[in-house]
Amino acid sequence: MSLARRWTALLLVSLALLAGAHALAEAPAQGPPEARQILVMLHLPAPHFRPDSSYGGGYRNEAAGDARLTIAREIANQYQLTLVSRWPMSTLGVDCFVMNVPGSASMEETVKLVSADSRVEWAQEINSFTALGASDPLYPIQPSARFWHLDRIHSVATGKGVRIAVIDSGVEDDHPDLAGQVTERENFVTDRSYAAESHGTAVAGIIVAVRDNNIGIAGIAPDAKIMALRACWQNGDRSLCNSFTIGQALNFAILNGAKIVNMSLAGPRDQLIKRLIEVAQQRGMLIVAASSGDDPAGGFPASMPGVIAVADKILPSRPASTLYAPGQGIPTTTPHFAWNLVSGSSFSAAHVSGLAALLVQLRPRDSPEQIRKSVITRNAYIDGAGSGNIEVCATFRKLVERCVCECQ
Repeated sequence: MSLARRWTALLLVSLALLAGAHALAEAPAQGPPEARQILVMLHLPAPHFRPDSSYGGGYRNEAAGDARLTIAREIANQYQLTLVSRWPMSTLGVDCFVMNVPGSASMEETVKLVSADSRVEWAQEINSFTALGASDPLYPIQPSARFWHLDRIHSVATGKGVRIAVIDSGVEDDHPDLAGQVTERENFVTDRSYAAESHGTAVAGIIVAVRDNNIGIAGIAPDAKIMALRACWQNGDRSLCNSFTIGQALNFAILNGAKIVNMSLAGPRDQLIKRLIEVAQQRGMLIVAASSGDDPAGGFPASMPGVIAVADKILPSRPASTLYAPGQGIPTTTPHFAWNLVSGSSFSAAHVSGLAALLVQLRPRDSPEQIRKSVITRNAYIDGAGSGNIEVCATFRKLVERCVCECQ
C-alpha cells in the first residue's frame, strides 16, 4: 500500500470514529406527523387552460386554484376531515391535498368514501417509507470502487452531462467531497428547514464524490450532477419518508429534467408514487431503487416493472432481474465534513445509479430498457462486500468495443 493510501485509510478511520461520537451526542430529529392522514387528488384542467401552468412547484393566486381549494374544503367538511396542505402534481394532472382523519373514523372506510366522491380523482392513505441501510464504523475499510476498476473505467466515462435526482434525506452540499456536485437542493419536508443528514449525504457521496481532490473517496460518476431532493428526514438512526414528500420530489425531478432517479428507500405499494414513476419512465427517465429483504418481490418501488432493483445480499425469492452491487463497509461522505462506513442496499443502489450515469454518457440516446440490458451480469454472486453480480469490465468492453479493464 502506498503512503498516500495509508494516509487516506487512517483519515477515514479517524473521521469515522469522530462522526460516530458526534452522532451519539446528537438528539434524534423528529419527523413531521403522518399518522391518520390521507391524500385526496382533485383533477387539474389541461395545462393550456391553466393560467398557473408555467409553475410546477407551487401556486399562483388564480381562480382555478381557489376553486379547487374550495372543493377540497367542502370535501373535508363533508367527511369530517381536516385540510392540512396541498401541492400540484402537474405531471399527473392532479392537485394533491393532505387531510387528517379523526381518531374515531376508520381509515379504510374514509378512503373508500372519499374515493367514491365524483369530485375526487382518487384518495389514498399516506404510506410510510424507510431508507434501506445503516452506518457501521466497525467494518474494515473496503474501497468498493476497486472491484469495478474505477480508475480505468473513468478513462472512458465519468458521467459528464448526466443529471441524477437523489430522493432521500438532506445532502450536505458543501462537504469538501461534494463541493459543486449539487445543482438543485429542494426541501419537501415542509415543517422542518433543510438539514444535512447522514443517509442522503452518504448516497450522494457514493454517486458523485469529487475525484482526485486528495481527500476522501471518488464517486462512481464524479462528473455527473445531482438534484438533492429532500423527501425523507432523519429519525434517530433511520431515515423516514412518506407518499406526499416522495411524490413532490418525483414531480420535481420529472419537471426539471433528471435522467436518473435514485430511490434508496422502500415501503408499501403506493398509487401516487406508482403513477409518477410511470410518467417518468414514459419520458425516458431511468429509475433505480433499493431492494428490500423484507419482501419476496423486493419491496416497492423496486418491484415495479422497468425499475432497476438493486440489493447487497442475495435472497432466493428475489426476481432474477435484480442487480447486486457493493453494499457492505462502504466508505462515503457524512455530515459535518466527515466520512464513515455504511452498509445496506441503499448504498448498492447508489453504486448502480452512478454506473447508470456512466452508461448514459456513453449511450445518451438509449432507452432505460436498453441501458439496463447493456449491463452484463454473472450467474455467480459475490456478496455485498465484493462486486455483486455485475461484470463491469465486460459491460464496458461491449459498449466501447475495446478492453478497458481486466485485459489479458
